[in-house]
Amino acid sequence: MIQEDGHVKVADLGKIFKVSEVTIRQDLERLENEEIIIREHGGAYLKSIPSQVRSFSLQHRENMEQKIRIGKKAAEFIQDGDTIILDSGTTITELAKNLTNRKNLTVITNALNIAVMLGGEPSINVIMTGGEFKAPTLSLTGEKAAVFFNNLHVDKLFLATAGISLKAGLTYPSISDLIVKKAMIDAAETVYLLADSSKIGKSSLASLGAMSLIDYLITDSGLQDKNRQLFDENEIEYIIAE
Repeated sequence: MIQEDGHVKVADLGKIFKVSEVTIRQDLERLENEEIIIREHGGAYLKSIPSQVRSFSLQHRENMEQKIRIGKKAAEFIQDGDTIILDSGTTITELAKNLTNRKNLTVITNALNIAVMLGGEPSINVIMTGGEFKAPTLSLTGEKAAVFFNNLHVDKLFLATAGISLKAGLTYPSISDLIVKKAMIDAAETVYLLADSSKIGKSSLASLGAMSLIDYLITDSGLQDKNRQLFDENEIEYIIAE
């Protein structure tokens, strides 16, 4: 949770994990001794956050070759004149890098880095949500970000996830993101889920809902045969980025 949100509160962790605040403080002390976090009154934050935000870089940089291919493939489904939602995260950022030549594109996003990347393009109209700043993904989250999508209707959503499984569905380590992602889905005509193959078969802390929430999964060639078979049996359409 600290790696996902950048910071945590002792009281919140105690409620989520159903343990005493004393136990949480002991765990945070151990993480601080390991030089992973810095404790502050009532909580803690990831040690790397200040430098990461100042450099305007993202956490979660693993499997970047696959993410680059997925982003390039996903861009093929965006046409001039579309109105789209771009979620935050490294894979969606790779998608955004392939959109600078689009014409009359309207992009709604909660990702500050994506807004900066595309906002200078004269032919792209960028609209940002409000919300609470989430440092690891350079994004805005929480209820205010979710409310922004009320009464909106867009052509396509390009959504990120932390884990995918038929049993748990789409899962995320950050509870605050769930209402934002659900609001994005409700506003979109077609939903594309972008996820590298390492996330398939894994689950995280909180479930957004079943795989039926999405229309297409775009992943890489590392997708295992057993997962391909499961997706085929459950009529889940997937697209492989070669």
